[in-house]
Amino acid sequence: MATKKVTPKKAAVKKSPARAVAKKTAGKTVQPKPLKEISKPSKFNPNTGSKTRYNDSELNEFRKIILTKLDEARRDYSLLVGQISHSDEHGTDDTSPTFKLLEDGNDLLSKEELGQLAQRQQKFIRNLENALVRIENKTYGICRVTGKLIDKDRLKAVPHATLSYEAKVHRIGI
Repeated sequence: MATKKVTPKKAAVKKSPARAVAKKTAGKTVQPKPLKEISKPSKFNPNTGSKTRYNDSELNEFRKIILTKLDEARRDYSLLVGQISHSDEHGTDDTSPTFKLLEDGNDLLSKEELGQLAQRQQKFIRNLENALVRIENKTYGICRVTGKLIDKDRLKAVPHATLSYEAKVHRIGI
């Protein structure tokens, strides 16, 4: 009886964040420059003279914006789910003639698109809820990469943003 030599499998090598973001350009791999990581920000940084978190009145202003967007997003989500499940129809689909194959295909495609939209809306709702948690923790508006404050105008436009403009540009490689 012959014994087979068993070699242990190599462990998968985890890519570092810099390696995972690396872009290939003209056959060369270009590593983006790492952004500085900053530990826990305090309320006011005396060294730079700038604040590192929004005050409570500003956080309340953002909370109102987020709650408004959250209500709207939940309404949109329930409409999408209703369209997918046809809960607003009166059950006349099965009484139509069976020769409408093209329309049936179109209905299926439409349901798939609605499903994708519903998933995106669900993700948006989850991101807004996470933003509310960050407001409660008083970490809302702090970039998760640089530790600097995200611009107020950016937060008003995208209230669930977790990256500053600089970090976002660095991330997508512009």
